[in-house]
Order: sequence, then structure tokens, then C-alpha cells
Amino acid sequence: MVYTGYEGYSYHSAQAMGMHMPPSGTVYFMVEEPEEVPLTPSIAEVRSFLDEDFNKHPLEHIWTVWHWENDRSKSWGDMLSEVTSFDTVEDFFSVYYFIKPPSDLRVLNDYMVFKHGVRPMWEDIANKDGGRWIIILEKSAKAMSDKLWHDLLLCCIGECFEHSDEICGVVINVRNKANKLSLWTKNSHNTRAVLSLGQQLKNMLQLTDMQIQYQLHSDAMIQHGPNVNTIYKL
Repeated sequence: MVYTGYEGYSYHSAQAMGMHMPPSGTVYFMVEEPEEVPLTPSIAEVRSFLDEDFNKHPLEHIWTVWHWENDRSKSWGDMLSEVTSFDTVEDFFSVYYFIKPPSDLRVLNDYMVFKHGVRPMWEDIANKDGGRWIIILEKSAKAMSDKLWHDLLLCCIGECFEHSDEICGVVINVRNKANKLSLWTKNSHNTRAVLSLGQQLKNMLQLTDMQIQYQLHSDAMIQHGPNVNTIYKL
């Protein structure tokens, strides 16, 4: 498991006081009223702070964060929003700690983190011949969902997997009955890589008592929910 040590960022803003002291006589103090500052700084402000005070650690790839929220008045693609991209360890954490954890998302919301240039949809050229390893998470296990999401992201951006070039991205789906955490791969015909990634996924996330399953994106496009064919189980 990869842990970078950059897990406790905090951000402090302070407003200086102005003071006027003439050379002799009475001393007068003039205190400026502090400007109102937002309780939560923006991602851009945090990144600016990090740029000034840290030597950043580059990642192998640029990764893009996406958010999907169900809205029946829109098409699926219009419900998908690109949030931001990052290419260093520090920028990852500045993003990670300034968005809600999966346990705080409303039902029918998704987070996706994909390599830059890959859109998190089955039809994308990088995904259309691929599939996904799926972990089913009980709704009551909120802390576990957050931890597995955190750990899987670190394993992906840290290039911890053998065959990491086969990985397109990571998705967590928040649903009514159960949440789904999935690892998307680009070539479902590469059986050796697919099975290796699945076993590594179980080992890295310590899922010894949990079954995971692999589905083809081509099947998910024409089938739905529990009816999607599963070609591998571990």
C-alpha cells in the first residue's frame, strides 16, 4: 500500500494589524478591521500555498477528477462534470481533502478519477474494449467505503499495480442498496493482465473475505444492474 505522508494539510489565513507611532508625544494606535475571509479556502488557494512552500513530487500521469449527479432533466453526458486535474502528490491531496468523501455524497452521485484524456464512459476509445473489477460495498460500511476509495486511488496514482498501463481509472457509485467501487481496465482481451490486476486489487485492499467480479463494458452497455454478465470472479 502506498502512503505518501502528506495526509494532514491545514490552511491558515491571518490579517495583519496596522500601527502608527509619531516620533514624540501621545502614541495613537490604529487597528484595521480584518477582512472577512472564507472559512474554507478554494482548491486554487491551497495549491498556491503549496507551490510556495513545498517541492512537489510528480506523478507518472496526469489524472482528472469527474463528478456525476443524477438529474432526470438532462442526458447522462450533461450530468457529468470535470472537476479538476492533478499531476503531483501534493496536488492530489489538495483536491482529495477539499471534496466530500463518498460517504457524504447523496444517492445517485458518482466520483471518477481517470488518466487525463480518458472520459469516464464506456464509449470512450480508451474504455470501449475494456471492463471493470467491481467491489460491492454495503451502505452501512461508510468508513470502509471511504478508506477503500482512498487506498485504491493512492495505489493507482502511485503506479503500485503491475500492468498499471492497463488501468484507465477508478469509479465509486453511490446507490440506494449498495455502493460500487470499480477499477476500469482498457483491454478485456488481455486475460493475464485482467486477472493479475484483480488479484492485486484484493491483496492491496486486503479484501480476503470479499468477492470481486469483472464485467465487460460492452455487456454493461446493453444489460443493466444485476443482469450484467460477469466473466471473472475472485
